[in-house]
Amino acid sequence: MTIRKTIFGLAAGVAMSALAAGGAFAQEVTLKLHQFLPAQANVPRLVLDVWADNVEKDSGGRIKVERYASMALGGKPPELIDQAIDGIADVVWTVVGYTPGRFRTPETFELPFMMTDARSASCAYWKMFDEHMKDGEFADVHILGTWVHGPGMFHTNKPVRVPEDLQGMKIRGGSATVNALLKEIGATPVGMPVPAVPEALSKGVIDGTTIPWEVTAALKVPELVHNHTEFDGPALYTLTFVLAMNKERYESLPDDLKAVIDANSGLSFSVFAGGTQADADGPARQAAVDLGNNIITVSGDDLQKWHDAVQPIYAAWIKDMKSNGKDGQALIDEARALMGQCSSEMDKIDTYGAH
Repeated sequence: MTIRKTIFGLAAGVAMSALAAGGAFAQEVTLKLHQFLPAQANVPRLVLDVWADNVEKDSGGRIKVERYASMALGGKPPELIDQAIDGIADVVWTVVGYTPGRFRTPETFELPFMMTDARSASCAYWKMFDEHMKDGEFADVHILGTWVHGPGMFHTNKPVRVPEDLQGMKIRGGSATVNALLKEIGATPVGMPVPAVPEALSKGVIDGTTIPWEVTAALKVPELVHNHTEFDGPALYTLTFVLAMNKERYESLPDDLKAVIDANSGLSFSVFAGGTQADADGPARQAAVDLGNNIITVSGDDLQKWHDAVQPIYAAWIKDMKSNGKDGQALIDEARALMGQCSSEMDKIDTYGAH
């Protein structure tokens, strides 16, 4: 029996006792979940709604999760983490890199050609969070899940096969690490949250964007630019995410409702979230194929050119991390070891999903 099932069993026992005492539970807690994508996008629909539905169900209706999409509670995407810390929202989903320089350890997974599989990387990310970040960079917030998306790639208005093809192009990057990559290979990085991408592409503000396949459908990117560059082997990059809860809000919950939140947090949820996001790449890619778009897969000698071009990013990042009191090389080595370990032990991780 898994720990998760044991928690649910205890919670169910408490619920049955209360029902026997006279009547079903009334709703006691309302949590406001805030995020930046439209409600119909993959992450809200396939990850966040599953989490919220599970929390409501597992609490016997005592917790209600109100879902606010597209920054409906106000503010801009980079403000989400502070909204969770300050209690403007109870729970937020956000891109860690939207606040450059603030949360440095997750950048380990965003380095070029670091990530091969979103599930094993999300697993390693959680383990490193638990070891290094829980009481450090994220001490002001209660983290429910940590994950990465599937392979990051280019979507551009002209074909890109080798680094030289990006010379002078204005490309949207989703984090400081990605922007460093773009600058290193001769592109002009343009930082902006992902919801701003369609307008920027349509108006020619940018020549292309870095995003994984899965989010292209909601943003209609394959209709705006018709060239897509993906890479054999490890991904060009990935972004790191957190699902974060206001710390005081979590600590104010009664123990049995904390147990519900705990059972829907952690390693198995993180692996589910990262894997679900990566699994959505396939249908989105097929939509671009159906439109007749040009899909370039970089391999062989061309791939080596990219690997060679990004090496200075590692050296600069390690040096920068040292100036911030962190051993960057040790973090890289740990992340790689954990991703390998997680990959070999994936079948031992409890499955999370709708229930």
